[in-house]
Amino acid sequence: MIGLGTQDTLGEAEEFVENYGTTFTMLWDESFESWSALDVTSQPTAILFAADGTPIQGWLGPFPESEVVALASQSS
Repeated sequence: MIGLGTQDTLGEAEEFVENYGTTFTMLWDESFESWSALDVTSQPTAILFAADGTPIQGWLGPFPESEVVALASQSS
């Protein structure tokens, strides 16, 4: 799991990590180029990728954990 911050400021992104105790890697992109490249249009967005980088499934808004786990186990 990788989190990708693009909105607000880097300081606010760091505050989010601290406040919510995220334990996964967070990346910061102030340019929004990552959103453009990944066709992200809003937050939250989740994208599950295969090991080779191919997108498997995407979700806008909350995503169903059980579906993510099932798709991930199929692609292994």
